[in-house]
Amino acid sequence: MAAAIKPCKINVPDAGIAKLKAKLAHASFPDDVEFSNDWTHGSPAADIKRLVKYWQNGFDWRAQEAKLNELPQFTTSITVDGFDPIDINFIHQPSKAGSIPLLFCHGWPGSFIEVVKILPLLTQDDGEGPTFHVVAPSLPNFGFSGLVKTKGFGIMQYAEAMHKVMLALGYDKYVTQGGDWGFIITRSMAMQFPDNCLACHVNCLGARPGLLDLGWLGLKSTLGLLSDREKRETKQMQDHLRRGMGYLAIQSTKPSTIGFGLEDSPVALLAWIYEKLVTWTDGYPWTDDEILTWVSIYQFSSAGPAASVRIYYEAFQSNYPHTKKTFEYIPRVPLGVSHYPKEMSPVPASWGRGLGPVVFQAIHDQGGHFAAYECPEAMVTDLKLMFGGKGGAAKVTRYFAKL
Repeated sequence: MAAAIKPCKINVPDAGIAKLKAKLAHASFPDDVEFSNDWTHGSPAADIKRLVKYWQNGFDWRAQEAKLNELPQFTTSITVDGFDPIDINFIHQPSKAGSIPLLFCHGWPGSFIEVVKILPLLTQDDGEGPTFHVVAPSLPNFGFSGLVKTKGFGIMQYAEAMHKVMLALGYDKYVTQGGDWGFIITRSMAMQFPDNCLACHVNCLGARPGLLDLGWLGLKSTLGLLSDREKRETKQMQDHLRRGMGYLAIQSTKPSTIGFGLEDSPVALLAWIYEKLVTWTDGYPWTDDEILTWVSIYQFSSAGPAASVRIYYEAFQSNYPHTKKTFEYIPRVPLGVSHYPKEMSPVPASWGRGLGPVVFQAIHDQGGHFAAYECPEAMVTDLKLMFGGKGGAAKVTRYFAKL
């Protein structure tokens, strides 16, 4: 018997808000040094102190909660093979008849909030391309979905959970969009459920070059023939490998250790996430309310902040063989790729062909890691082009139009 789909609202207990404010009131900060506000050392002290003060005395979570509750939110219980049932919280905004069911899958340190700007653009019929029924879940251990208490819940299981959410809504055929962990999870969905997942669109491309790609890039570099974009991408990749992988090393090897800090200290949680929001975006003008809403979703999450980083360990330690396959060629499922210049580690567009049958690619001049939130119009344009009448995935659109 299918689990019930129930409407729901976010309602953080007053005690949770009071506890947060009490902790913020007693926050301790490192002594100032000459590099306290140097981004090369991490989150600047002045920014964190300002945000902590506002989080304690000015930020209105209830107002942000009310805005989030304007979204059509639901919950259902999903059973993943070998694990206890998990409550999954999700946004579901249907469109007109014949629209394409689209699963939007977030990563870390994102959440379902990343879909808010593209939601109306995808579901409303503006006469420009297809429309979509949009489903945007909180992954297990994230946001207002449930806690997984058993080890071994890796990418395969996250993908199964997302697949079963779509089936619970009656979407036995669907398409996906994902970045960050969403890239890897939706790739796993294409691998495990190719009869259901009819097409994938991704950003934050994780791809390995073929020998010809690698050799050609090396030859061009040696001969000084790299384009300005290739030079920039190569430098960004090198910089990210040298200076931007600390979080990955920690979260994929000792998530419990960092988890104590994230769970107990809202200041630590803020600094940990704030650094990524700023450095992984393309000069996006974050407001303090936006930043604190993003972080508060982690602070007030049903599973707790520590739970969100466990995906790294399960993906790279417990279940790495499956994770690795998501970076390899997956046949049958058409693939669309959008490239953004300030992605944390951009790769050349040509590398995408090693992932599957690429039917759409777009190379943008602006945007970063949280593309759906940073540049929603560009993301929506790409999806409508990919699935439009002349797009590489047009046959998918025609399939749903006949239903």
